[in-house]
Formats: sequence, structure tokens, C-alpha cells
Amino acid sequence: MVTHGGNIYSISEALRIPERKVVDFSASINPLGVSKKIKAELRRHLKYLGNYPDPDCRRLRRHLSRHVGVTEGNIICGNGSTELIYLAVRALKPDRVLIPAPTFSEYERAVATSVETTQSEIRFLPLREEHDFAIDVRAFTDAMQGCRMAFLCNPNNPSAQLLPREAVSEIASAARASSCFLVVDEAFIDFVPGGSVAAEAPENAYLIVLRSMTKFYALSGLRLGYGVMAEETAARLREVKEPWTVNTLAQRAGVTALKDRAYTAATFEYIGREKAFIEKGLREAGIRFYPSAVNFYLLKHPRAAEIVRTLAEKGMLLRDCSDFRGLGSGFMRIAVKAHRDNVLLIKELKRLLTG
Repeated sequence: MVTHGGNIYSISEALRIPERKVVDFSASINPLGVSKKIKAELRRHLKYLGNYPDPDCRRLRRHLSRHVGVTEGNIICGNGSTELIYLAVRALKPDRVLIPAPTFSEYERAVATSVETTQSEIRFLPLREEHDFAIDVRAFTDAMQGCRMAFLCNPNNPSAQLLPREAVSEIASAARASSCFLVVDEAFIDFVPGGSVAAEAPENAYLIVLRSMTKFYALSGLRLGYGVMAEETAARLREVKEPWTVNTLAQRAGVTALKDRAYTAATFEYIGREKAFIEKGLREAGIRFYPSAVNFYLLKHPRAAEIVRTLAEKGMLLRDCSDFRGLGSGFMRIAVKAHRDNVLLIKELKRLLTG
């Protein structure tokens, strides 16, 4: 199994403390938590849980179409965007796939475990640390030649690097020219207004844009994501998609989230302030951090493994990044959390590293 952040259950069991006592910096979720409007909406719809959810997510897709600026036929909803990663691989059956490294591990696993693609060739594009693990457009398009699918996480996880929208559009055009499906995973793009290429997908039969609503709207426990693509591509994915994967409450939460502009504004203000605090603290602790466009940081320190282990023993969960292809030991990732948690993190890091 692939290791991910957010596993508060293992550390809770190991330390014999309640799950609510774990301070989880390993999962990059909006520190404001679920909005009051979403909570109220969920309470109102608890009485409808006896009914099956809408398998076509009609209401949610209607609101998403207005939000993105595409037709409902261009949208497919899923149990988080991770479901759609696996669905795209299963439906399109690529025999040669390009994946940058480091990036989200589920791309590789989706190809390696799908019955249709277990024998597929995976081509890895190493991202260079001296360039802060940023994507080089020319290198990516060159490596994409001969591939039938390429994954591009933007902003990238775990490096937190953002490729400008114009650069992603350039890669998408090259993908169309070479008949290679480009899967752009925009799980964190809501933290970067104006960075999405989702509106371009309907006009490019080889562009698939995946969006998550679990990160920005703190809906990880409900699981909600969607994909934007050409209608014929969406039809191919629907042919192999299981029914009812998006539950009733997740659908209602998604509709409410899209209309909650106050929550969006509060999020940008809060995260901007906390990022400044965290960066100052990391500098004082002597920990290198890479530029971040989103709500998490990739860190490097020779004592990273010790830091992760020591803080875990205190109920603080950081993401050990040694298992990311292309990173190795010395790397870890932290999320931007509530101020009191960020204060605690910086305090513990300074105590451990500076005495």
C-alpha cells in the first residue's frame, strides 16, 4: 500500500491517545475546517439518507458547470479526485505513461494495479532539486513523445510548485498534437485563483482536468472531486464507473461550497498570514523550505527522519517524504494549520534543532 498523510488513526492507536488529540501536519487541508454553511446544509439533509444518492450528480454538476464555465456533459464527479485517476487509467488503457518524479504516488499505483495496464511502460521524468523541483515545459513535452497518457500535478504534490496556466496550456497543446491524454491534477488549484486550465478541456479531446473539493473545502472525510474533459472522453469514463460513488451529503456539500464566497475570502487571508509566520519560524530553525504556491511546504533537513519520529512521539504528525520517488531521505512535508498548531510546530522544531 502507498503511504499517505492524514493517517491519524495509526498514531492514535500507537500512542493510546484520542484521534482528536493528534496534531496532523501531514494532510494539507484548509485550516479553517468545514464551513458553517456546509455543516448546516448537512444537518438539514440527514433525513434523506434513506434514499440512494443521485448517481449522475445532476444538481452538483449543474453548479460546477457554471463555476468552471463548461457544459454539464463535460463533467464527471467522483469519490475524491483519486477515484477519477484510477478511472481514467482503467477507461483509456494507456500502454505507455509519463509521470514526473517526485509527484503524487497514486498515478504510478493506478497504472501498476489496473488490470488493463499492468504491463504498461511507465516513463519517469526526474524533476531537478536545483530548480526547486519545478516542471520544465520543454523537457516534459519531449518526454511525452510516444506516450499515450501523461500525468501533471499542478500545483505539484509534494513540491508545492505551480506551473503557470500558459505553460500548462502549452503542454496540453503538445499532448493533443501527439495524441497523448494529459491528465492535469489540480487538487490544490483552488488555493491559486486563475491557475486552472479546466475551461480549456472541452475543446481538447486529449486534456483531462481533475479537481478536488476535499483540500480547499476540508471535505476529506466526505470524499468529493470532479473531472472536466471532452464529452466523448467523459462518456468513456462513465462506461466503466461504479454507480453511487458520490454520496448524498457530499453532493450537497459541494453545491454549498461553491456558493460560499465568504469562506473563500477568509481562507486566503488566513493562509497568507500563517504562511508568513511559518516561513519566518523555519528560517529561524535552520530548515530549508522550497517556494510554495499553496497550503503546504516541502522541507529539507539532514535530521528529517529524526524530526518526523520525535514529533510523532509527541502526537504531531509530519509527512515523511523519503518514500516519494525522486526525493529520498532528508525531506518532509508540512501543512499550514491553525495558528495555535503552527506555533506549537515551530516551537518544537526550534527546541529540537537549536536547543
